[in-house]
Amino acid sequence: MKKRLFLQSTALALALAGGAAHAQAATPIKFQLDWRFEGPGALFLLPVAKGYFKQAGLDVTVDAGSGSGAAVQRVASGTYDMGFADLAALMEFHANNPDAPNKPVAVMMVYNNTPAAVMALKKSGIKSPADLNGRKLGAPVFDAGRRAYPIFQKANGIATTTWVSMDPPLRETMLARGEVDAITGFGFTSLLNLEARGVKLEDVVVFPYSQHGVKLYGNVIIASPKLIRENPNAIKAFLSAFAKGAKEVMANPDPAVEYIKQRDPIANTDLEKRRLRMAIDSVVASPDARAEGFGQVNPGRLSLMASQVSDAFNTKTRVSADAVWNGSFLPAKAELNILPPAKK
Repeated sequence: MKKRLFLQSTALALALAGGAAHAQAATPIKFQLDWRFEGPGALFLLPVAKGYFKQAGLDVTVDAGSGSGAAVQRVASGTYDMGFADLAALMEFHANNPDAPNKPVAVMMVYNNTPAAVMALKKSGIKSPADLNGRKLGAPVFDAGRRAYPIFQKANGIATTTWVSMDPPLRETMLARGEVDAITGFGFTSLLNLEARGVKLEDVVVFPYSQHGVKLYGNVIIASPKLIRENPNAIKAFLSAFAKGAKEVMANPDPAVEYIKQRDPIANTDLEKRRLRMAIDSVVASPDARAEGFGQVNPGRLSLMASQVSDAFNTKTRVSADAVWNGSFLPAKAELNILPPAKK
């Protein structure tokens, strides 16, 4: 009897210990988005909601952001473990802070092309990038398209433009009012914002950077050096779970927007469905992404971007492509085969 009770109590203790160990095994990951909870954020919110990160042994929390530069800085400061940010902003941080002890590193490509574009109203007479010569452009000072505009300008032989600065909510309003001739911004953001301000999309001319000689990469998943040193397996687990969720989102985008609505109850569901689809088509499942493979980069293209960002952003030191990118945490190619069939 005593032996049986001993065995039972031992088994119970081991079960409890195993349960406690399992509960403790979930690694907390604080993740910083680049912007508010909008359509593309569903790529990250779906794997949280469906438990894909949890199944991978991670306890992931996703917070809204206030720009790529801020996302990079928050990961660099240790406030966040990982984040989502424009690769150019990451390059700029590296080159302007060469002695910073904690420079985040890109570990997965998500937006294979920059979403940046120049947009103008057709009634302005602007029909091609060359027509921007001598015109007045508007954007917030930190806008990714504005920062990279010298690359676009050089690629398209535009001699001079002048800039008007404003807060983000005023950008599309000032274009609609004719207070500026054109704006820079992410296409899937500014086009829908213009429509919300009464502008018909057929009345807008759009020059995506990626289609006008500027092959910059867009947003990447970044990780802190501390996490890379102390728990590289957590990064691998995160990227694998993210890829699983992203595949599901791209296969059926509309239902995924519900997870945006849960985080931002005032979000316009129909609008965010369109934004998500636009982002997938234009920058996530783009022809370049299909050629290079989801999540990955082309070394030559990455090096060219590093050089272009160094020049356009006038950084303190030259950007090192090897320093900003680490693809060793990526899942196997079979796991990265997640892009939906190309549209005919």
